[in-house]
Amino acid sequence: MESHTSPICDVYLAVKSNLPPFQQLLERHQGDVLGFLIASVGPQDAEDCFQETFIAALRAYPRLQDDSNLRGWLLTIAHRKAIDHHRARGRRATPVGDAPEVADRRMAPGQKETTGIWRFVAALPPKQRSAVALRFACDLPHREIAAALGTSEEAARRNVHEGIKRLRLELA
Repeated sequence: MESHTSPICDVYLAVKSNLPPFQQLLERHQGDVLGFLIASVGPQDAEDCFQETFIAALRAYPRLQDDSNLRGWLLTIAHRKAIDHHRARGRRATPVGDAPEVADRRMAPGQKETTGIWRFVAALPPKQRSAVALRFACDLPHREIAAALGTSEEAARRNVHEGIKRLRLELA
């Protein structure tokens, strides 16, 4: 039958085995560990791995039996945390930029099939479609189009311009 010790017993065992206080261990070896992690995972992720290293070391410290190479023990933990970081990075999604705007060609329930030029307007990307419709179907000025779309007046003007440019290409 295994006996589980309490945290108080763990601290007693650490003191009993001549281990230095954990804070001293941290202060003595933090430069070496951080330098290793910067070289291993880069400066952006080194702080996170550094914290994970010392949290893992703090958890295991009371049960540590051999105090002959504490620096090597910490660097071993840091090395394992760096490997974990690289493995996790391989599983993370990588950003690839903004997705291109694509017109939604599905019709809403009760919506009639558009004909004529409005069929081509419906095929425009969403921002351009809305800007062209507000400009020509509702006869709104660019200032009001911008307010309706939540953009600047220049952006509204540009969306109308780009939409008309695409329509001219489609209808040419």
